[in-house]
Amino acid sequence: MKIGIIGAGNIGGNLTRRLTALGHDVSVANSRGPETLSALVEETGATAVTAAEAARGAQVVVVTVPLKAVPGLPAGLIDGAAEGVAVIDTGNYYPQQRDGRIAAIEDGTPESRWTEEQIGHPVIKAFNGTYAQDILSNGLPKGSPGRQALPVAGDDAATKQVVRDLIDELGFDTVDAGDLDDSWRQQPGTPVYGHQGDAEAIVKALAEASPERTAEWRA
Repeated sequence: MKIGIIGAGNIGGNLTRRLTALGHDVSVANSRGPETLSALVEETGATAVTAAEAARGAQVVVVTVPLKAVPGLPAGLIDGAAEGVAVIDTGNYYPQQRDGRIAAIEDGTPESRWTEEQIGHPVIKAFNGTYAQDILSNGLPKGSPGRQALPVAGDDAATKQVVRDLIDELGFDTVDAGDLDDSWRQQPGTPVYGHQGDAEAIVKALAEASPERTAEWRA
């Protein structure tokens, strides 16, 4: 599968490592330019590109940049992607720690709905509450007892399934967390955020979420 990854931080870097190891054709971009990704390219065999090029022909695009950087992504970011592309948003809103105040999110728009509006293409929310190291070290074969599960939210059943299948290939179960308007259930400060439990535990954590943001996660 051709996969474009926009953002080469902890999550983006480790997804590049795992997905290339699984045989996928991975292109990776960051904000500083392809020449700064030489070490990751040498390690993984991925192709370093610009952010504008990352989605070209891709069947899956992973957007894994700070929320404050999302409005600065190239216009028409997904235009050159394959038909039916699945766009994964891994982002989180950290107003005090990194992103500053984003009024729409403060007013109740789910983080990934806001990201979707900025890039002009539907997204699937996944990996946002996953520790980057888990991607490298916690994957298990399908059916393994206690296999870690990740919540996945999105509006389109077909692209959501593509993402769930990819996560299964990485060694994790998934839980359907509803549509994108339900994705607040996996935002920072909710019980599922950072949870490393199995599918049953993730279902329970999602059900226990409150839509009210705590003070730590508000501007």
